[in-house]
Formats: sequence, structure tokens, C-alpha cells
Amino acid sequence: MALAPALSAMQRGGCESESAAGWAAAAAAEEEEEEEEQEEQGRVDAGGSGEPERTAREEPARAPAPAPNPAQPGAAEEGDARVLRRSPPGPSAEPAQGPWPHGKPRSRGRSCKRSSGRAADGYHFVRPVTVDSSKARTSLDALKISIRQLKWKEFPFGRRLPCDIYWHGVSFHDSDIFSGQVNKFPGMTEMVRKITLSRAVRIMQNLFPEEYNFYPRSWILPDEFQLFAAQVQMVKDDDPSWKPTFIVKPDSGCQGDGIYLIKDPNDIRLSGTLQRRPAVVQEYICKPLLIDKLKFDIRLYVLLKSLEPLEIYVAKDGLSRFCTEPYQEPTPRNLRHIFMHLTNYSLNIHSGHFVHSDSTSTGSKRTFSSVLYRLSSKGVDIKKVWSDIISLVIKTVIALTPELKVFYQSDIPAGRPGPTCFQILGFDILLMKNLKPILLEVNANPSMRIEHERELSPGVFENVPSLVDEEVKVAVIRDTLRLMDPLKKKRESQSQQLEKPLARKEDPSDSDLASSSDGSSKPNPDAQLPSICLKQVFPKYAKQFNYLRLVDRMANLFIRFLGIKGTMKLGPTGFRTFIRNCKLSSSSLSMAAVDILYIDITRRWNSMTMDQRDSGMCLQAFIEAFFFLAQRKFKMLPLHEQVASLIDLCEYHLSLLDEKRLVCGRSGRLGVRPPYSGTAQEATAAALLAEGSVPPCPDGLSHSRHALS
Repeated sequence: MALAPALSAMQRGGCESESAAGWAAAAAAEEEEEEEEQEEQGRVDAGGSGEPERTAREEPARAPAPAPNPAQPGAAEEGDARVLRRSPPGPSAEPAQGPWPHGKPRSRGRSCKRSSGRAADGYHFVRPVTVDSSKARTSLDALKISIRQLKWKEFPFGRRLPCDIYWHGVSFHDSDIFSGQVNKFPGMTEMVRKITLSRAVRIMQNLFPEEYNFYPRSWILPDEFQLFAAQVQMVKDDDPSWKPTFIVKPDSGCQGDGIYLIKDPNDIRLSGTLQRRPAVVQEYICKPLLIDKLKFDIRLYVLLKSLEPLEIYVAKDGLSRFCTEPYQEPTPRNLRHIFMHLTNYSLNIHSGHFVHSDSTSTGSKRTFSSVLYRLSSKGVDIKKVWSDIISLVIKTVIALTPELKVFYQSDIPAGRPGPTCFQILGFDILLMKNLKPILLEVNANPSMRIEHERELSPGVFENVPSLVDEEVKVAVIRDTLRLMDPLKKKRESQSQQLEKPLARKEDPSDSDLASSSDGSSKPNPDAQLPSICLKQVFPKYAKQFNYLRLVDRMANLFIRFLGIKGTMKLGPTGFRTFIRNCKLSSSSLSMAAVDILYIDITRRWNSMTMDQRDSGMCLQAFIEAFFFLAQRKFKMLPLHEQVASLIDLCEYHLSLLDEKRLVCGRSGRLGVRPPYSGTAQEATAAALLAEGSVPPCPDGLSHSRHALS
């Protein structure tokens, strides 16, 4: 097939050379003209015909090469990244735009036509996916390897024109992006902080206590210090032999910073924490699973591909990070032995017993698959372990998505231009001695470094490649890009179209000749890549977990009544409209009582949260009010059934309201006269509409009938 364009060119008497040098020259000319096209587009974007200002970032081919950026080790210059060899162009009798999105390349006065970006049979070559890596930070090296393996085009210093994918190192707000895909969700960093995560999981624990028992019992400091001390004392009074241990984690801490263990709420260190910064205190897991007498945790990478619809992928391998001192259950003597109790890599690497290893199954950092293999050799049911871990991941994401939706609609309101989002999360999971997985925390920006520091002499370090990190992290980034590939469907469609005419037109000898020269009948960039290392777990297992998404449905109600696009808090008018449209007021719940409920709950939540950007009711305050209304209306049911019934009721009334608005809208567009000016039946219908009477429930909503009783 590779010879088909050249044979076609020879038959047409074209001037394109079929030699390798001819193809290289044509490809170089295409690159040069594409850059000229980008320059011209830049002038148009600048709003004038004058020469735009040129910087080393924008014009690397026409300016001195910039000095390497010390913050981006190993970053190639953009000029190097631009040189991407293309498939040999074939002549075409018809002008075509081909792979150039900003117009057809201009002719440079040659006596014969240049390639139009089509193959000899008239099909387009699909351009490479473009990736802006200018803000990749610690994931830069792994990202570069991934892009090279995929044969995509990287812009390490950014690009004036839009890219297909933007890879950010820290947050969604690294820059303004109006198209393409970005590897961060707005609000994710805030959502996985210790306090916010604990509150989100606690809501789910109130609804489904048995389903969410994988997260340790937690108290938020300083707000719940008195509650924490009282509950601990109550348990001690009932069971004097109980000697608990608690772990204190600063809300904004990372890499083990500020974490310590205590045995008693009156510990003086806890008093200092209360004065300095908010924190979460949790029950410490005293009986972890040990390997080689060492405590370890699991860093598992999870891809949140989409919020609506919800799509979750889990990496088939992860990292196991080991402590560097043999584990003993906590006692007042060893509480401060961080290398015994804390598994954080950033802490243990400073231990004299930390072992760097080129093997994936030895050392202080290993692959999770090597740990599973070792457990399997001892008779452990590995499938059950994986099943429990996947269940934990899905349930945790379900707890996070409601508020993520609120952040998303605030930053990217419906109807406005904006990118689509995806994100790789780092789940830190501990296996107990009985193999039950426990969620420690979720990281919005897991480290993707593929090297580690080695101390050559006191205070002198060098970066050394880490084969364990590279094996796991490069695969995660590369396959995330493959799943997000915006041109995948276009390439697959093109390949299918190319196969059909070739099968019809070529005789057997031509087909054999093309296959022997090219090695395959069609270009397939994924053919040489390993299988995808990310496994879809949702919606694949949606049937088992959809019943847990009650808070998600509450968030949809909350967003509906926000009113102003871009806001994250519900005002008093919006809350009253919610009560009125869902028919929740009654003789026992007047609108005055609704106003008091709004004021009390909103005031308490605003005093607890540090986010004072908007005044009004946040999502968590709305959920508390919703729980109150559900318990008041459906008194004899468990909490999750009370909430589900109230959600059904609200959705039913809102669906009726939407149907009425749709009918009125159609009547207005068609010029239909109002019903009250017609027959007696129409007048009756108008009266019922004015009174807000509810007609019978449609068949499609029969599941909500029980909620109306």
C-alpha cells in the first residue's frame, strides 16, 4: 500500500520523485509551509496585517534557541518537537484542505502541484494529535516518553494555536483554555483535601454505613474537637481496656508533612494543631498486612474520563511503598517512629534503610502486581482483593462527583466555550491483616516522576532513573492519552475506507508487492503498542452501584435552582423556588419556616467553610436541608429510603413542570390561543394550571407514585 501513491504519481506523469530523498523534501516543504500558515493565522488573530512580535517561544525556527528551562529537566526545544516526519504525500487532481485546519498550503511557484494531503486514491492523511506540555512539571519526562511512543506532536513551550490536549501539572486554572481537552477537573484539588473528602464520605456513610465502612472514622478539627473528645471518653467508659491510637493529618498537607500519631485527645501536640491550621483526626489502623515484617500501602492510579456520563478506569498495576523499619503496634514509646508507621515515599526515602532496587519485586518501592503474585503464592484469593479495591474506588468517586459537578458548571457553564476534562487520581490504599482495603487518601496530583534522588555525598544528590516508576507511570500516562485521543475515530474510519477500494482495485500482484514493501496492508500506530493498561470499571459495573448515586441526584436538583450561571451557592430565592416547584410546603411547613431553615443551615455551614467567595447555601448545606425535609415527610423509613423517596417526588413534580413549559412554548410558537378563551374543558384545565394542581402521574414516572402518598 505504501507504493500505491508513488505508482499513481508515475502513471499521471507527476514531477514528484519516488525516491526517499524526494519524499523527505516534500515532507520538509509541508512543514515549512505549515509554519508559514501558522504565522499568517497568528497575524490574523493579532488583529492586523503588521508583523507580529516574535519570541523564542513562538518562533523557534527564526530566533536563537532558548536556554533550557531548569524547572523542566530534559525538556526539548520546540523546534525539535516540531520536526515530525509525515507520510509521503501523493498528488491529487482536486484541491483539498487535507490535514491543514487553517486553510490549504500556498503554492510556492513550482511547475507541478504539491501534495494536497491526500493519498493517491483521494483519502486524507490524519494529522498527529497535538499536546501542550508547557505546564506538565513533574510529569514531564513520563509524558514525553508517552508522546514519542504514540508518535504525536508535542509543544513543550506552548503554542499560539489551539492544541488537542493540554497537560497541566497542578490545577485546571493553570491557564485559560477554550477548546480541546485538559487533564484536570475544576475543583478536584479542593475536593480531595482531607476535610472535604471526609465530609463527602461521611454523607455517604450516613446513607449507606455498611457500604462505606472502608474509610476510617474521622473528626474535623477544630470544629469537632469537643465531639471527638466526648466520643472517645464515652467508649473508654464502656470498655476500659480499649486503648485507641489516632492519626492527625493537616488538611492542606502533602507528602507526609505534619502527620503524627496520638493516644489521647488531650495530647499537647493536638492543642498546637488546633491553633495553627485545620486538620482531620482518624482512627489509626493498628493491624495492617505485613510483608517482610514491614507495613506498606498501595498507590493505585485511577482515570476519571468523564463526569457526565460517569466513566472510571483503574490501572491494572500500581506501586507498593514500604516502610523502612519493622512494624510494631503503636505504643507510647514508638508513636514518633515515622519510618515504622508512615508509608509515605517522601518520608522513607530519607531513612538509612531505604532500598533502591532495579527489580520490581524487591526494595522499598515495588510494583503492586509483584505483591499480588507473592500473596497468590500463599493461597490468597487475588480476584477477591481486586474486586474489593475496585468497589472502594467506584464508591469513593461516587462520593466525590456531586460537588465536582457544581465546580464544573461554575467554571464551564453550559452553552459557553470550554474544554472537556479528564484526570488521573492517585488512590492510597492500605490492606488490613484480613485483606480488607482501607482508603487512606486521594491525591489530585499524584507524582509522575520516573527518577529518584540518590545522595552521592552529604548534601549532594543526583537524579537516577527508577525502573519501577517508569514501568507503571509511563503506561498510565500513555494509555490515558490513547483513551482520550480525539482523532482515534477519524483514523479508524480512514483505515476502513482505505481497505475497501484497495481490495477492489488492486490485483493480487500489486497487493503482494505493497504488502512486502510496507509490512502491512494499512498504517496502524497502535499495533506496536502494548494492550491498554487501564480497565473500565464504570459504567461497566454501573448496575451494582447506581443505587448509591442519591447525592448525585440531589446535586442535579441543586444545580437546577442555582439560577445564575457560574455561581456555586444557592440564594434564598432559589431555595424558595425549589420548595415551591417541588410542592414541599404544607400547613406544617410554611414558607416562613422554610426561610428560617435556610438561614440556620446556611449560617452554620458558612462559619465552618473557609470559602467565602459567594454568599448563600453550599451543596453540603443543601444536602443537610434535604435530609431534614426527607425525614420530616417520610418518618417511618430508613434514611436512604427517605431521601430516595423525596428525590423521586421532586423529580416527578419537576418533570410535570417541564412538560407544561414545553406545551406552553409550542403553543406560543404556533400562535395557538390561550386555552381559557375556548371550551369549558379548556377553561377547567387553565384553572387547574393556575392553582398548581397535579395531574395523574404519567406511566413513565410510575416509580414515583409511592412517594406521593
